[in-house]
Amino acid sequence: MNALRRDPLATYLRARRDHGDVVRFSVGPPGLRQEIFAVFSAEGAQQLLARSVGFRKEDSFYDEIRNLFGNGLLTSQDDDYVRQRRLIQPLFTRRKVNLYADTMCEEVLRMLAQWKDPDHSTIDIAHEMTRLTQRITMRVLFGGASKEAGEVVDRCFPVLGAYMLRRAFAPLSIPRNWPTPANRRATAARRELYDVCDRIIRERAALGSDNDLLGLLLEADDSTGDRLSSEEVRDQVLVFFLAGHETTATATKFALHLLARTPDVQARARDEIDRVLGSRTPGVEDFDRLEYVQMVLKEAMRLYPSAPGITRRSTADIEIAGHLIPAGATVFLSPWVTHRHPAYWKDPEVFAPERFAPGEEADRPRYAWFPFGGGPRACIGQYFGMLESVLAVSAILQKYELEAVDTEVRLVQKMLLQTEGPIRCRVIPR
Repeated sequence: MNALRRDPLATYLRARRDHGDVVRFSVGPPGLRQEIFAVFSAEGAQQLLARSVGFRKEDSFYDEIRNLFGNGLLTSQDDDYVRQRRLIQPLFTRRKVNLYADTMCEEVLRMLAQWKDPDHSTIDIAHEMTRLTQRITMRVLFGGASKEAGEVVDRCFPVLGAYMLRRAFAPLSIPRNWPTPANRRATAARRELYDVCDRIIRERAALGSDNDLLGLLLEADDSTGDRLSSEEVRDQVLVFFLAGHETTATATKFALHLLARTPDVQARARDEIDRVLGSRTPGVEDFDRLEYVQMVLKEAMRLYPSAPGITRRSTADIEIAGHLIPAGATVFLSPWVTHRHPAYWKDPEVFAPERFAPGEEADRPRYAWFPFGGGPRACIGQYFGMLESVLAVSAILQKYELEAVDTEVRLVQKMLLQTEGPIRCRVIPR
């Protein structure tokens, strides 16, 4: 337990190196001890993620998300999940997501305009990308009500996020209804967040649809006429914001950090951007042509997956690589480790976007790279995130050269992969 608390990422890497692709961890003091079965191979990840039955999202972490942010796609299970996915999937087709490209570009250009100030010659990439993806996500979700909702989100999400993490990783958690200061703060923040979402949803339902995601969720139905209730719409909106903006911010900030550290890779990406775009703003029609920028982002997500660990609860005995994992066990997958597995990646710590050239990708197992999960529960927003990141990186490199100030960053694993402190970078106008 001490090793996992001190440096979980290094502990998982060491476990695979010393013990192989299936490792049993015994964690915690006597009487509270848990067993966790970690699976590090691409083949094992496929066995777990590609199955539609046999594993459930059941642990303290998912319980806390459900309590605070509702039972949306991230946390729902069984028939609830199948129904929600059926209703929501049509809203995330490539054609639908492309409608948000102009919003994405407007927010990127707004950010870049602020960088013209001399005080912005050195920026914190981590902060800038987080704020950028927050603004984009709020506009996509709430349209004209994004400013009002954003002010409440800014106040409430940090309170709820810290509370969720404390409870999820605590050996014992006190009941939520006890009137402790932490419980009262979280209850008040949750109530304020729900109230503003419910009010915006009521107003939108009365006025009719809009092109933002909230309006589309309110109108979503299937061939039977089934629709999401107002409470279900609220849950989806909150989970989309929770899971959506930070994952894209992580991919984008680490891509820029790696580009700032490797001038030759940055120059090659810029050459492609200049060739494809010239002097015009990137748009959705450029996505497929910006092949090397996509490779840069995929390699950044290999080295720094936003979710470095994925947990499931097994519902039946399963054998993986000759080892029995019993029913009821907590099973842990680690993109962080699998993305560095020497069986799939040569010099795995080296930043090399060429790994994702078309011929290279075809030679690796399907689940050697899975930053978006996989199988029936793969991230519904993966194209949205890729489009947003490609447009942002392309617009930035079109205007600026990047020089790393902080060449090394300290990583911490919370809900997602985060950095301890800023990632400073000099931005030099071209």
